[in-house]
Amino acid sequence: MKERLEAADFIKCVCIVLMVIFHLAYIGDKYPLVKQFVYTFHMPAFLVLSGYFLNVRKPAKDFLRSMWWLFVPYAVFETGYVAAASFLPTRDAVDQLSGTLILRKLFLDPLGPYWYLHTLIIASVIVYTATRCLKKIKDDFSRSLLVTVLLAATAHFTGLMSVTNVLYYAFGYALARMSVPLNLFIRPSCWALLPLLLLLADPVHFDKNTLSGVTIVYLVMSLLLAVYSRLPERVQRGSSFIGQNTLPILVFSPIFTMGAKLLLPLFAFDATGLLFLVVATSVTLLGCLFLTWLLDRLHLSRYFWGRERFLR
Repeated sequence: MKERLEAADFIKCVCIVLMVIFHLAYIGDKYPLVKQFVYTFHMPAFLVLSGYFLNVRKPAKDFLRSMWWLFVPYAVFETGYVAAASFLPTRDAVDQLSGTLILRKLFLDPLGPYWYLHTLIIASVIVYTATRCLKKIKDDFSRSLLVTVLLAATAHFTGLMSVTNVLYYAFGYALARMSVPLNLFIRPSCWALLPLLLLLADPVHFDKNTLSGVTIVYLVMSLLLAVYSRLPERVQRGSSFIGQNTLPILVFSPIFTMGAKLLLPLFAFDATGLLFLVVATSVTLLGCLFLTWLLDRLHLSRYFWGRERFLR
């Protein structure tokens, strides 16, 4: 069990680092095909893992508390992101800031990377509630199928979430409810690289909404699970640490990825942009972890994350 969890943390580590890299607008513009490929799998992998590790056996009070402490950092930073987009030259630029706009973005149509937390909160509440209501259905497959249909229908008819995103989430949930170990369904294999290279040959496959996109998600997760077991112990520990702290990295990263533009003149000599990528990504990750540590040290984490300490 522990090994499986640590391997999942490694997948989360890789995906959050890729998220940071391609939220650097300069890198995304310079390597659009790589960005398109990464966007095919990195957030779907997060959603699969989020659905898989959803604890539907929690008492309702504990579950609602966990959702509240996802909503608090989401609300604070989504509001801040919308406000910043009203006066900073971002691609998510807002023409006119207003209370109505902030509420609409917060509850209906979030800006920036915070859509993931928006989807996670809504999908988790729906799945938890539906699972509890359908507990008289003993067959795990039938119950999982009904929950999936309800989740997809809610996404389709309300427009609050992407149907594709919630299906990835529901897939992870179904695996867990049917007691299928993650690494038994997604088999760790370095051989996954071969079909992955075939799909890489044509960018038409780079779409998470298609069967080839689903295949890419599966193959990348399979490959990462295989790579994890071959890493030195020190690297495993480091990647697990980052994987366990993806929430603050997601929350704080826009502060640094937007500010990273100031570093571009320093790396004008490097036409590849790779030096900028390494430095900006490192600054972002370290900056996010520093802010998390600072909240812990100032005893503010209890008001922001709902726990005495976030970093362990």
